[in-house]
Amino acid sequence: MTIHAETPRFILREIEFTDVDGMFELDSNAEVHKYLGNKTIASKEETIKVIEVIRQQYLDYGIGRWAIIDKETNAFVGWSGLKLVTDTINSHQKYYDLGYRLIPKFWRKGIATETAVASLDYAFNQLNCAEVYGSADIDNAGSNKILQNVGLQFVETFEINAIKHNWYQLLKDDYLKK
Repeated sequence: MTIHAETPRFILREIEFTDVDGMFELDSNAEVHKYLGNKTIASKEETIKVIEVIRQQYLDYGIGRWAIIDKETNAFVGWSGLKLVTDTINSHQKYYDLGYRLIPKFWRKGIATETAVASLDYAFNQLNCAEVYGSADIDNAGSNKILQNVGLQFVETFEINAIKHNWYQLLKDDYLKK
């Protein structure tokens, strides 16, 4: 198990195949995917393929989303962290994207914010990133609020598949001033 970061309540580690049940609970939930194109997973076999893709990102880029594990209960809560985006999104390519996704019973407990802060610390202090980006469906109030609360600055609105999203950016210099 490779641990990349810790917060007071959570361990952030690589997603492993042993996380298949938690990942399935997360990605089969329509509520979780409401602002993600409503593309839920229907089987654990699909979940294994998702984990394979994430694990390949670790090998190819040295980074990928991390499992959030509760220190007290050892429960899989969801994932958080950085992803190197190689596709072109909003005229950007090869950038670090901050993201998070939690099982609904863990929503509204500050977990996404807490783990996003740890991810940004890793981005700027370990990876030496110049900037980190994030985006959220304009109607996803929770995700937009988290991105702003952890310091990302709104840049513009853009569309993905005809759905408006907000685009955010945090520069290393601005992060270090905090």
